[in-house]
Amino acid sequence: MSATRTRAATDTLTRDALAVLQPGFTGTTPPDWVLRRLDEGLAAVAVFGRNVVSPDQLAALTARLRTVRDDVLVAVDEEGGDVTRLEVRTGSSYPGNLALGAVDDPALTRAVARDLGRRLAACGINLNWAPCADVNSDPDNPVIGVRSFGDTPALVARHTAAYVEGLQSAGVAACTKHFPGHGDTAVDSHHDMPRVGVDLATLRERELVPFRAAVAAGTRAVMSAHILLPALDPARPATLSPAALHGLLRAPEADGGLGFEGLIVTDGIEMRAISAAYGIERGSVLALAAGADALCVGGGLCDEATVLRLRDALVRAVHDGDLPEERLADAASRVRALAGWVRQAGGAGATATGPAALGPALPAAGPLGATAAAPAHPGAAASGTARPVTGPRGAAASGTASPAATSPAATPPAATPPAATPPAATPPAATPPAPTSPSPTSPSPAIPDEAAPATAPSAATPPAAGTAEMTAPAQERPTPAQEATGPEPEATAPGLLAARRALRRTAREPFTPLTGPVHVAAFTPVANIAVGDETPWGVAAELTRLLPGTTTTAYGAERATAEGTDRLIAALLTEAGRRRVVAVVRDAHRHPWMAEALAALVAARPDTAVVEMGVPQAAPCGALHLATHGAARVCARAAAEALTEDTAAG
Repeated sequence: MSATRTRAATDTLTRDALAVLQPGFTGTTPPDWVLRRLDEGLAAVAVFGRNVVSPDQLAALTARLRTVRDDVLVAVDEEGGDVTRLEVRTGSSYPGNLALGAVDDPALTRAVARDLGRRLAACGINLNWAPCADVNSDPDNPVIGVRSFGDTPALVARHTAAYVEGLQSAGVAACTKHFPGHGDTAVDSHHDMPRVGVDLATLRERELVPFRAAVAAGTRAVMSAHILLPALDPARPATLSPAALHGLLRAPEADGGLGFEGLIVTDGIEMRAISAAYGIERGSVLALAAGADALCVGGGLCDEATVLRLRDALVRAVHDGDLPEERLADAASRVRALAGWVRQAGGAGATATGPAALGPALPAAGPLGATAAAPAHPGAAASGTARPVTGPRGAAASGTASPAATSPAATPPAATPPAATPPAATPPAATPPAPTSPSPTSPSPAIPDEAAPATAPSAATPPAAGTAEMTAPAQERPTPAQEATGPEPEATAPGLLAARRALRRTAREPFTPLTGPVHVAAFTPVANIAVGDETPWGVAAELTRLLPGTTTTAYGAERATAEGTDRLIAALLTEAGRRRVVAVVRDAHRHPWMAEALAALVAARPDTAVVEMGVPQAAPCGALHLATHGAARVCARAAAEALTEDTAAG
């Protein structure tokens, strides 16, 4: 072989190795190294909360990337609800999956996902690592929880399909996760290797049901989970397992597989479930060899050196015979095929994206306030009568489960895309006022959502546990039907309407609405690493807006352990004085210290109102118990409205 041909082959191999990486970076403008690697073959980048200040800034960032490579995939982890990157400093305008599952209206889920997709596309994002299709079968799950639509396969399946259809109708590729299902785990794969000990029959009847629905709905990508399923592969986690990726996900249905033909993306390759056991270089090679097509990296390791390490490891593995060159080429071609689909679908990158194409404006970044988040306690298995809050501003949630939506058959990456509305079709929203910096005692006002529930509700990204309770202003984006009249009023915004419908109320007797300043006691757990510790949550901001003079204090596990429950509650009551107390919790069933403190508070002050913002698993308590099914900003707003309105008669 001539020197020229050898160099050409090497260049192709290097370009393919770069093409399968989806790295993150630091900064609010693309670093020079990212632009240089895009020119050399890098085909995708990932955007995290650290890269986002405003819609204009994010659109400018993605537009700059496309001056080098116009078909670049720009990915983000924007689930809605607790996990948000676009609104990381304010909390999400959309309720998350558990809230949507509680409403159980697939049309609403589809519309919310479409609205979120339009917002992403307007900012230049064309690949979303969502939705979560995990069945939350273990209520003690430390990493999924409210990120799941629920704990039954059929419910999760119909909403997963609806979400995929809605998101992709906006021209943004869905990446359904975490295959083959992260819901029955007691370990967070960010920290260690989770093990799921179910047999294959259970796996097929439970975990795989939503993924099968996602494939039928045409999901363009699937993200693998770093979980060990001995019944499937006793040696390697799903991300590195040919039995999971090739034998189960790719194999035809006739052979017992799901017949998926799109892009397989790994969960973060630097997560300890992979990096601690295999190292990121070997883990990356094993993942590609097992059938993965793209490597997610950059949540933690976000520098050029990491990209070069992984690129060189893949090239070296091909030369050493550890990774077939054909497998790497196939993976790279699937990445490029997805980029082609996005362009055909009319999503981000199909046309020039810039500030003028933006939808709802995101608040500018501001300094974080003091930590004051609240864990949640589930009310699914609650005593008493739980019912949706009704009243002048919120429709009651339907108690009848909607039938599963009919989904189109799965098609290969290059297949004809569903109809999509280009982001530029909707006029930009007005620039919102600058948000108030988070503060547990003086939170900022709430953010309005957009679109009508019948056509385009909003999706949410979850707020982080362990941060200040507050919200901040956001701006809504009008639907095409509203172009002549301007942005939709906040009262009819789909994200807020969905949050109201998801709210569940349990009261021992008619509850007297709050009319004056209260004291918010935020029982704050350690933040879920997937959510992050930047995103504010809780109800203090919304109650402060409605009831000026409201105060709040955060109470965490460390303080509870140091002081003891009795002293903690005594101090809380002293701080509250004669004001009524609103206790905010998050997954109280998972935190003994929190459950004990809450019980002591309610015993001392029976008129305490309790807001559970996690999975409602613990029995309701207090004069009024509200289960929001998530900690998104709009969930807080819905709860604050219920606390200050006379909804008992509704």
